[in-house]
Amino acid sequence: MQRLLDLLARSTRAAVFTGAGVSTLSGIPDFRGPNGLYRQFDADKIFDIDYFRRDPAYFYRHARDFIYGLDGRQPNPVHTACARLEQLGRVRGVITQNIDMLHQRAGSRVVHELHGSPAMHHCLTCGVARRFDEVQRMLASAPVPLCPACGGVLKPDITFFGEMLPKAAFAAASILAQEADLLLVLGTSLVVHPAASLPQLTLRAGGRLVIVNAGETPYDDKATLRYDDLAAFAAAVSGAAGPAGAHDRAS
Repeated sequence: MQRLLDLLARSTRAAVFTGAGVSTLSGIPDFRGPNGLYRQFDADKIFDIDYFRRDPAYFYRHARDFIYGLDGRQPNPVHTACARLEQLGRVRGVITQNIDMLHQRAGSRVVHELHGSPAMHHCLTCGVARRFDEVQRMLASAPVPLCPACGGVLKPDITFFGEMLPKAAFAAASILAQEADLLLVLGTSLVVHPAASLPQLTLRAGGRLVIVNAGETPYDDKATLRYDDLAAFAAAVSGAAGPAGAHDRAS
């Protein structure tokens, strides 16, 4: 990992790109793995916008644990390492495919969520917004959260199949990737597009890739460094950064 630490030390515009492999360290199953969520329910239904409009109860029934039970999940050492690197000025921000909001809970301030987030919900009828915690309370006594204003169905601001990615988030992520002289790709197989195209922006602009992922990716042969152990990455980066507050005291 010393080679990685050397790259980080020389970098002035590093960024982080994370996927489901990071969330699994917090006990959140991935989607497509051997024990993934898509083996527990029909992926063509739960995140399909047309099916959601027909039967929103299917989504909320299966999403209760892995989305609306997120309070029971905690940021793991990878989330903490990413937040610490940002606090130290080593990275400019995080691009994530995850919808669990754990980067923010770990302390990351610049987070571009490519697939949206359940932090806010909007009524499909009148457009009124409701926070995550409000919807959690609704689901404690109802199978589907309904808009207090008009009675319409509330939908999380997660990107479903059939919907466009959040334009602002994807545009900001594209700029961050293009300007990065070093992109740390953590826990993603880089097969879901258009998110998977972002590392190519870094490469085209002359930046370098470091990939840390258990499985193969289409960019492995283009990476300057390639690792498979996220826990080892977090330990190495956190050890080099030092404990929270040490940098502030030194300065």
